Amino acid sequence: MATPSNAPTLLIKDADCVATMDDAGTEWQQASVLIRGTEIIACGPTASLDPALLAQAQHTIDARGHVVIPGLVNTHHHMYQSLTRAIPAAQNAELFGWLRTLYPIWGGLTPEMVRVSTQVAMAELLVSGCTTSSDHLYIYPNGVQLDDSIHAAREIGMRFHASRGSMSVGESAGGLPPDSLVEQEAAILADSQRLIEAFHDESRHAMVRIALAPCSPFSVSPELMRESANLARSYRRGIRLHTHLAENDHDIAYSRARFNKTPTEYAESLGWLGNDVWHAHCVKLDEHGIGRFAATRTGVAHCPCSNMRLASGIAPVRRMLNAGVPVGLGVDGSASNDAGHLLAEARQAMLLARVGRSLESPRIGPDGRPQFGCDHGPSDMSARDALKVATRGGAAVLGRDDIGQIAPGFAADLAIFDLRTLGMAGAAVHDPVAALLMCHGEPTAWTLVNGRVVADHGRLTTVDLGPLVERHNTLARQLASSASI
Repeated sequence: MATPSNAPTLLIKDADCVATMDDAGTEWQQASVLIRGTEIIACGPTASLDPALLAQAQHTIDARGHVVIPGLVNTHHHMYQSLTRAIPAAQNAELFGWLRTLYPIWGGLTPEMVRVSTQVAMAELLVSGCTTSSDHLYIYPNGVQLDDSIHAAREIGMRFHASRGSMSVGESAGGLPPDSLVEQEAAILADSQRLIEAFHDESRHAMVRIALAPCSPFSVSPELMRESANLARSYRRGIRLHTHLAENDHDIAYSRARFNKTPTEYAESLGWLGNDVWHAHCVKLDEHGIGRFAATRTGVAHCPCSNMRLASGIAPVRRMLNAGVPVGLGVDGSASNDAGHLLAEARQAMLLARVGRSLESPRIGPDGRPQFGCDHGPSDMSARDALKVATRGGAAVLGRDDIGQIAPGFAADLAIFDLRTLGMAGAAVHDPVAALLMCHGEPTAWTLVNGRVVADHGRLTTVDLGPLVERHNTLARQLASSASI
């Protein structure tokens, strides 16, 4: 649907730099972005834009001393886990032990807890420059529904890909989660269909889309994986599929013992490779897996902080990108990161890719001797590479061609950073775009979603953060207390 010609207009004027993240990597100095309603209608160096068009702006943000980038895209999260950050018993556990510690606590979740924790997680993302996020809610005790997250997102103003997660194989059937937290598969599929029909919006600049997301190979059956894929594809409306895959060595061992397949082989046997699928983590994806992901355009949500926090390993992101695998960033669960700052996640992705090369086996030179050193390591992931993964990469993983870059016709999702802050001192004067990742920055000056300012210098314009955080902390205490933690 075209933006009405009488929609309100907003001019982001005279930014020191606008990094478009287009195919050519275009960056403009002393540049402006003109927004009408929900979309960008003009952008470029201010002197090159039509003065009569700019004069139509009803509102103006003075962006002198600032850099403007596309809103960041988060491709994997478990927002309810913001209630269980830094739980002592789970601080030093690997994935399976971490889950076994936290499952009983999460069994006390209520609809209010999901709504409040979703908004807290989204607030943290928004002030870090993230404008679009997916969320993987796979636990539904005590009347919890995915609707709780969707309504929270609408109120706070974030573009949202809500994933209907599920667990159906409990401990008694050889799965990891307690039997008390799994659902009947018929009920999962019925609710998935209800959510698609109630909320999924396939239109350009849509604010809510639904994905189907059986949780993991160790918590759902092959039948549920197949049926979820069949259901999603029966609609022909861009319903995407999401799950965890190849996260750590225990994950690999489970797939081999249970299914006699590698994770990639298992996913492919169920129809879970394709350009409508993205998998979280893929830390242990081997060369065959990378090749199959690339050939089928299957996406990956790279979660560097969580992978380090749980000691899962270093995902082969550079090899994935070189092969043509779509890769986006994810902060992952708030209790396995334990943060939701997506720009910091992009910085970590850049750094981890570099150190990952130094841990590989030495190359063998022409003389047959090993060549030590990591001369290529620092160039394996530049600041702009990481920023592209966090914007264009995330958009591709979520199947969006209307976000992730600054160009006419794209959604007006922007992150605007002040270059005159302490953290940018001595850096922004040299390279304001790289400084965003090379340095540890502060909250955005402004974050815009669909043409609406939702964050202004670290404060949200849509909800009052003070009472929200206070209520969130109260609920976090209640949740832990109910599990005797």
